[in-house]
Amino acid sequence: MWMYLGLLAALFLGLHNLCKKHAVQGNEVFPVLLGTISSGFLFLVPFFIGSIFYPEYTQKIGFHISDIPWTTHGFIFIKSMIMASSWILAYQALKHLPITIVTPIRSAGPFFTFIGAIVIYKESPNFLQWIGFFLIILSVILYSKIGKKEGINFKRNKWIFAIIGATFLGASSGLYDKFLIQNLSLNPQTLQFWFCWYTILILIVILSITWFPYKQKRKDFKWRWTIIAVGVLLQTADYFYFKALQDPDALIMLLSAIKRSQIIIAVVLGGLVFKEKNKRKKLVPLAGIMIGVFLILYS
Repeated sequence: MWMYLGLLAALFLGLHNLCKKHAVQGNEVFPVLLGTISSGFLFLVPFFIGSIFYPEYTQKIGFHISDIPWTTHGFIFIKSMIMASSWILAYQALKHLPITIVTPIRSAGPFFTFIGAIVIYKESPNFLQWIGFFLIILSVILYSKIGKKEGINFKRNKWIFAIIGATFLGASSGLYDKFLIQNLSLNPQTLQFWFCWYTILILIVILSITWFPYKQKRKDFKWRWTIIAVGVLLQTADYFYFKALQDPDALIMLLSAIKRSQIIIAVVLGGLVFKEKNKRKKLVPLAGIMIGVFLILYS
């Protein structure tokens, strides 16, 4: 069952990436990020209110936000710091790079998760899983060669390093999620609500230094409907992902790889919507990534 929940998470993540590209294109990145997280938070607020006044009903429908000790709040705040850093780097990179380059690099995330799952959680991959993961990495390297034809030098472009850093931090957060869900017994909606709250506080501090004081930057910000869509789609994807992690048999390395199937939506639909270059050539490494994911699932 947890694999199917992972595929649902991938579906909503793919749609989320498309909306995110539209939201940040030619826009101020930090207020867009704050808007998306705030939209996701407002989406969860009714469940928080319902958990206070109608606890039995929210428990019945499976969306009860539980009371948690302050130590657990501290652990969630750490996750917020990790993901806020990852998103800031990722949004900046997405603003300056084609989505058909950014998404495949992000697909290297399972490799970092793969290593962490072996070292931290002692998950044991088999032969096909090894092949699948390295096939994904080789496909990402092939993408880098295609990216050079779009004027993107992977050795000198700072946004490439930004998206690599975002990918590493995102993978670290994925490993941390398993600890939060399984070791601290957090339910998905409780983790999502407080994670959004602390991330909003972090972003407000950052924007108070980098954006709010500057009149021209405030003028440059453009509100778009996709900002709300990004927030709602992300929370929906995270809900299915965290539900999958609640299964004690779930392997974080496989879930991380399954989520990469979002790349089909990002590369195929994204290439059509945003009219990006070399779409056909990008289908070759795309096929490599999908074969790698298939080998992991098949194994």
